[in-house]
Amino acid sequence: MKTALILIDIQNDYFKDGKMELCIPEVTAQNAKRVLEKFRHEKLPIIHVKHESTRPGASFFAPGTKGSEIHALVSPIEDEKVVIKNYPNSFRETELLGYLKDKEIDRLVIVGMMSHMCVDATTRAAKDYGFECAVIEDACTTKDLEINGKTVYAEDVHNAFMAALDYYYSDVFTTEVFLKGWGK
Repeated sequence: MKTALILIDIQNDYFKDGKMELCIPEVTAQNAKRVLEKFRHEKLPIIHVKHESTRPGASFFAPGTKGSEIHALVSPIEDEKVVIKNYPNSFRETELLGYLKDKEIDRLVIVGMMSHMCVDATTRAAKDYGFECAVIEDACTTKDLEINGKTVYAEDVHNAFMAALDYYYSDVFTTEVFLKGWGK
């Protein structure tokens, strides 16, 4: 099987002093960086997905802002593909699916931000398109959510979404387990 890494929305607005700081973004990005380094070392395909908001009055990921830039810990280097998206699903109205098919990729390793939005939407779509998926759970993160006056803490949101993805849509691993040889 031919495997590619997809890094979703690891952008400055999700970090300290950004427009929408997430839970432990630095730890998450460090784990994503470790996975990225493995793919670089093995010369495997790498795709960075960058969200740019097209909504009028958007409060974060405005095109051309420092907040919308990919974080320095995982910045793309020469020959690494960057896909710009405007929706949570990285496949929607982007070149991602065509690119993966052109490269004959059939397995994806997914890391990124936010677990309950773009990571979830992209992983489910990838499975629906026939890709085998692995999500690196500690290389993903999210934020507290609220519903009906109740707070659902980021850790609970994240764990619920990872459990749901692991049920059918992907295998979910920690960085340590993945680096020890997933897919060998």
